[in-house]
Amino acid sequence: MKKIVMTGGGTAGHVTPNIALLPGLREAGYEISYIGSYTGMEKQLIEDQGVTYYGIASGKLRRYLDLKNLTDPARVVKGFFQAKKLLKRIRPNVVFSKGGFVSVPVVLAAKSLHIPAIIHESDITPGLANKIAIPAAYRVCCNFPETLKYLPEGKAILTGSPIRKELLTGNKQNAFTLCGFHSDKPVILIIGGSSGAKVINENIRAILPELLKSYQVIHLCGKGLLDESLKDLEGYAQFEYANKELRDLFAAADLVISRAGANSICELLTLHKPNILIPLSAAASRGDQILNARSFEKQGFSYVIEEEQMNADTLNTAIETVMNNRDSYIDAMKKSTQLDSIDTVLGLIDSATKLKKKKK
Repeated sequence: MKKIVMTGGGTAGHVTPNIALLPGLREAGYEISYIGSYTGMEKQLIEDQGVTYYGIASGKLRRYLDLKNLTDPARVVKGFFQAKKLLKRIRPNVVFSKGGFVSVPVVLAAKSLHIPAIIHESDITPGLANKIAIPAAYRVCCNFPETLKYLPEGKAILTGSPIRKELLTGNKQNAFTLCGFHSDKPVILIIGGSSGAKVINENIRAILPELLKSYQVIHLCGKGLLDESLKDLEGYAQFEYANKELRDLFAAADLVISRAGANSICELLTLHKPNILIPLSAAASRGDQILNARSFEKQGFSYVIEEEQMNADTLNTAIETVMNNRDSYIDAMKKSTQLDSIDTVLGLIDSATKLKKKKK
């Protein structure tokens, strides 16, 4: 029996590529286990897939001053020993990590037990968690050609991001029924990320009266960020988060307004959805979403508004520009040389499995 342990968590972007790999892994005969945090969002997402889930202690490694910096390193150390104990019990052939701080102790524990670990880095520049884990990795996958220069030669492989194939099977009519929409107006889908984006929500709601004259709006606004005063507004449907119904919402969308997390924008590219990207500001992040967005803008896939420049005027201008030029955005995405990520990553996993067997 071939065995794999997957890890990654903290945001949906650290989980959904793992989920995209599950059908191929099962078809290849792998017994799959998952190591994540005790209560992170990855727990429910993975258990919903019927995969055995194990929780370990995890701590965030911050670049800024915070009292938790005094206690979280101890959680990482505890997580390392918990992960090592689990890996000894499961005895996987390979570990696959999608990143996030919970993945660090798992990859380091795999290295200590001579289990090959494959890491996937979504963004153009590696995040802190992956920077720590990369020296312990067997191979490092990445989304962007620009990323290769930041990774060790001999380990780095351009794979693209594994995208859930079910996203390609959406039904527009299902979304119209869910949202109470009609086919007489185009649809804008707003996605603020798995935890929502307050600044995007506020700006979208500020222009809703004008927007709804020409469009219908589906708004994924994040947990606890619904606006009850707008729940009966015709042509406007708001949800905290979308799971299985997301494929139908994508099918209905003529335009998508989104954050610029790497996995999210790769999904938009795969679906050929004209889009406006509003990357998380450099003041609130390490700037990775800005780099992601600018790469897509340069390739003609996206229109970008930086968060600091977002207001009613810039949003309306962006929507008008993209809707007037939808065909050019779609053509650019169709001409993309996007890789067959799932098969590429599965091939690397199979190679690592064979390597582990040879060493036994």
